[in-house]
Parts: sequence; structure tokens; C-alpha cells
Amino acid sequence: MRTVKRMILLNPGPATTSDSVKLSQVVPDICPREPEFGALMADISAELTRLVADPDQYATVLFGGSGTAAVESMISSVLGEQDTIVVINNGAYGKRICEIAEAYGLHYLEFKSPSDDAIDLDALEKFIQASERTISHLAVVHHETTTGLLNDIKAIGELCSRYRIDMLVDAMSSFAAVPIRMEEMHIRYLAASSNKNLQGMAGVSFIVAEKNKLESLKHRKLRNYYLNLYAQYNYFSEFRQMRFTPPVQTLYALKQAIEELKQEGVKERYARYVNSWTTLINGITRLGLTYLVPEPYHGKIVTSILEPDCAAFHFQEMHDYFYSEGITIYPGKLDRLNTFRIATMGDIAYTDIETFLERLEYYLTSIGFVKREEETGDVSDKR
Repeated sequence: MRTVKRMILLNPGPATTSDSVKLSQVVPDICPREPEFGALMADISAELTRLVADPDQYATVLFGGSGTAAVESMISSVLGEQDTIVVINNGAYGKRICEIAEAYGLHYLEFKSPSDDAIDLDALEKFIQASERTISHLAVVHHETTTGLLNDIKAIGELCSRYRIDMLVDAMSSFAAVPIRMEEMHIRYLAASSNKNLQGMAGVSFIVAEKNKLESLKHRKLRNYYLNLYAQYNYFSEFRQMRFTPPVQTLYALKQAIEELKQEGVKERYARYVNSWTTLINGITRLGLTYLVPEPYHGKIVTSILEPDCAAFHFQEMHDYFYSEGITIYPGKLDRLNTFRIATMGDIAYTDIETFLERLEYYLTSIGFVKREEETGDVSDKR
């Protein structure tokens, strides 16, 4: 098989892909309105559904677009005129959901929670009880890519079930790694994309939902067009086509990526990620750096690391050094702390993390960073 120059992507998506996923895009040109391509999309939809739910009761609705397209479709399509949604904001992507709700003029209440600690479920319940408006929906990011915090959606789902609230989950960087079962976790709608743990190419996003919930949107007043969830679901159900031109080659790559996920197994893929994460944490601790989210609440997929306390440190210079070495890293997204993020998702292994750590040690030595023993490990005991 032909090989492609390999870059080690340690940014939080798109992730490093296999050569076989890359090369699966080299196919004869096809009009996406042909039945053959409709069958391909139907197969992809069923396989994606099967990862988190029963395809007899749930369906996956595909969109051409980034992960935010799916989240925006979900938020803007599901809520009715009188509905009110609680949005859990404990990171940049929870904040983004608030911004989407604001843009569409939806009734939403923002529940703020620390970006590096577990959600206080008692406080969340009291917040719901105190609302003057009846809460119909709740939105939460499963794995907050800002810091690597993994929110307990099972416990939040149980709370939603008690109050007859429909839970909407942004599972962008947890889907296909962290185990999810929608029915057991009381998840009504779930959004994800092709380019993180699925290890496909960027350009496809999707929503998994109960079929009866999708059907209930039939007579909802339209507030969007391209991203209308029911229209996309219904059109595909009737014609096995997206309403608008899909990213053809990206879908071929997604089919191949799903096959490779099935070969590896979701649990096994997550175990590989965790092994890489353990290697990362041991390495940065040895070098004198600290990470933000305590281990019990950490998703082990993206890690927010405090920038070294060194006058000569500049993130862009470090980024450029790593990029020249074939490794991509990413800046942080926190206002109160200077951080950078390292992801352990994608077609990488712990040996790639060891390579990163070797280069990191060289870089830190070159700028004169001196390890301080008392500042190693996570920062959970310093809050």
C-alpha cells in the first residue's frame, strides 16, 4: 500500500488518520444522488447508531459540516417556541452552546460549573427547581475539550429523567472512545463528528436521536434551513439522500474509519488512548510540568497543561519547533490560566507520545526551564 507522509497530530482534532483512511478517498467520481452512494450513507448511519444505541429505535442524521454544525442543528431544531433549555457551561464548548442559543433567540439558562472539577449535581438540581420557567431540555458537553474534563452524563441523565427533561449531549470528543449507551443514560439527542475518535477526515457531523423524538419535530416552526434536523432526517428516510451536496470523498473515508474502529474495538481504542495519556502524564511530571484536571474527572483524551514558568517561553515558538519536527500541538482555551493542550486521540500510540516528550525535554532545556519539584503533577491539591 502506498504511504503518505505521517504527521503526529496532538491537537484536539482533526486527529491523525491511517494511510488506509486517507487513500480510501481515491475512488471513481460518483454523483451522490446515485443509489449506490445512498446505500453507503445508509450503512454509515446504521453503524454510527449501533455504537451508542439500537438502530431499530434510534437514527443517525448526517450533515456536511464541522462538529459545530451538528450542535447548532440540534440546539436550533429541537426547542419549541415555549421551551427552555439549561446549558451546562464548564468550558469553551459549553459556552459555545450558550452562544448558539443566544443567536437563535432561544429561552436558555446558563448553569456555570468549574472547568476542572466535577459538576455539583445537587446545585444543578436546585438550579432546575428554582427556575421560574419549566425546564424542557438540558444541554451538556460530555468531554469538554477545553481541559479534558469528562462530565458524568449518566448521573446528569438520571436527574433529567426525574424531571422529565430531554438531555442533549455534545459528544464530539468522547464518541467512539468513551462508552455511551443513549437509552441507559437518558440521552435524547447526541451530536458528534467524523474527525476525532472515529479517526476519519473532517467534514461530516451527525446527530443520533430516538426516531420518535425526530418524528415529533415534524410540525415544529422552522427557525433554520440547511441545519434543520427533521427536514434532513425525513428527506434521507424517503430518498436515501442528503438534501444538499454531501462531502463525497469524506464519507468514503468515514466508512473505512468505521471498519477500522470495528476491527480495533471501542474499548480497545479507548485503552490505547489511556495508555498514551499515562505515558504523557508520567513524562510531563518528570519534566516538571503540571496538568489541570484531576485524574478521577479526566477523560484521558485531551490534556490541558500549564505553560512552563519561564521568561523565555513563548507558545508560538514551541508550536513552530514541534511543527518542524512533524508534531502539531495546540494552545489552550482558558482565560484565567495560560495552558496548552495535548491530545492522545487518533491513529497514534504511546511511542508517538514518547517522541513528543523527547522533543519537549529538548525544547525546555533550550529555553532554560528548570524543574521545580513542588510544582509537578496535577494542580488539584493547590486549589
